[in-house]
Amino acid sequence: MKDGSYQQTIRWEKKGDRVRYFSAERYEWEEVPESLVDWAATEKFGKEGGAPKPAAEVKEADAEEAAERKAEEDKSPEVEPGLRLPMQGGVFLLDFYRDQPELVELVQSGGDINKNTGKNVLRAAINPLAKAKQTIEVKGPHAPVQAHVPQPAIYLNIDSDQNPDTGPAARDVSNHFRIVRMTSKKDARVAGTIEVAVYGKVSQKGNFIETTAQPLTPQWIKLTPATPLEPGEYAVVEMLGKDMNLFVWDFGINPTAPQNASAWKPEPVGNTATGTRQTPVLNKRPKE
Repeated sequence: MKDGSYQQTIRWEKKGDRVRYFSAERYEWEEVPESLVDWAATEKFGKEGGAPKPAAEVKEADAEEAAERKAEEDKSPEVEPGLRLPMQGGVFLLDFYRDQPELVELVQSGGDINKNTGKNVLRAAINPLAKAKQTIEVKGPHAPVQAHVPQPAIYLNIDSDQNPDTGPAARDVSNHFRIVRMTSKKDARVAGTIEVAVYGKVSQKGNFIETTAQPLTPQWIKLTPATPLEPGEYAVVEMLGKDMNLFVWDFGINPTAPQNASAWKPEPVGNTATGTRQTPVLNKRPKE
């Protein structure tokens, strides 16, 4: 080194402005800035036969490093060049604004039950055997996030069970998460209806969209509409058996909407090892 010190290595390689080497003392990979290396002394030492030859420990370290890198990639997979999902999970929509990819976080919105008391009383007066209908409503005429493409991919990582044998990758996720078309109602959007029969049976209904769901990694699930969606309001819902969770991830489809303020944009590939150092701000999932 230029400061007079030295590092005993088994193998080394240059990566950009840094030197990556396998320490002969600690048996692990380390890095130093290339500018700190005394290359003349290093070359002389190598010619004199002082450089140790690769050992079995190097192969073992390479395998461990590859396994660690694979685990990190599973937690933070790349969905577009320079654009990775965050390790801490969440729900993200892959949008394209002016042909540029962007990730936008979908935050859960709590659905309220509107019992439609007035209409149900009138229905009962006309037909005593009629079912009472209640609606699952989300406040506001539009979702905060508006996609500019008709067939956005949605990535979900909300399951605390990360075991590949029991977690999301080991289950049939085809119907666990679904997309529902929402209908507008004054200052709210209706995600579904609840019907209560006179004999007490309760059932839910929703305008579900055909989707494809597949495990992307042991942590992440990719949900995609089977066909392009028409402009309007939608929500990703979690199915609890035959019923939907009242907390939904709402979004809209509007090609002319302004850019999403919270969009997470990629940095030019090659600037960093993972493409971008930015991390979206994740809000805590509301308690059910």
